[in-house]
Amino acid sequence: MSIHSYIYDDAQQASAACAIKILSLLETTLAGFPVATLAISGGSTPKLLFGELAKAGFDWNRVHLFWVDERAVPPNDPQSNFKLAKEHLIDPAGFPASNVHRIQAELEPETAARLYTEDIHKFFRLAPGAFPHFDIIHRGMGPDAHTASLFPGDPLIDNHDNLVAATYVEKFHQWRITLLPGVLEAARNTIMLVAGEDKAEPLRTVLHEPYDRQKYPVQMATHDGQNVLWFLDKAAARLLD
Repeated sequence: MSIHSYIYDDAQQASAACAIKILSLLETTLAGFPVATLAISGGSTPKLLFGELAKAGFDWNRVHLFWVDERAVPPNDPQSNFKLAKEHLIDPAGFPASNVHRIQAELEPETAARLYTEDIHKFFRLAPGAFPHFDIIHRGMGPDAHTASLFPGDPLIDNHDNLVAATYVEKFHQWRITLLPGVLEAARNTIMLVAGEDKAEPLRTVLHEPYDRQKYPVQMATHDGQNVLWFLDKAAARLLD
């Protein structure tokens, strides 16, 4: 495993640099393979990232887009990660609809998780018990050190038998559908984009405290991933050595 971090003045600059790296990784993948896969997350900072990706003029026809996690809401709901990506990446970039693998989060959560699992199995042509190897998985980190929709204390953090699951997030009184650790850790490249003053203390803890993924779920990106790149703004990185 290799981990590298890059620090920028603000969230916009971190997002722009992150976008450049994602596009470079996609180009490298497409030079040797017919298609590339990218799984994205939601949130305020990803909105900036999506804008940078959309205006790059990249040819998305050979890229398949997946989601790391999704809230159990319809695709037109303001909380929907799909809606965020559609408005700031998919539509502006002219992303081909046939390459978009949306989580059907308007359905009952367990059904949405099952259908998303089936979609991943079909696309990657997985053998029973195998995990997909996404070319790039983009993730963030919450102020409580959660990542994807895996929050501290969630038993799914130790689930390495399944690809996708529905999880009830008590603090938000909400169901979410999320990729599970085995999938996240199998990614060929993991891109962490973290910005904001409220991330400084958890980021220091995650990178310097003993490994405890139940307490700090995002630590799976510091111990269990493969090629992990952290794009940070100065506010988030202010407590790092």
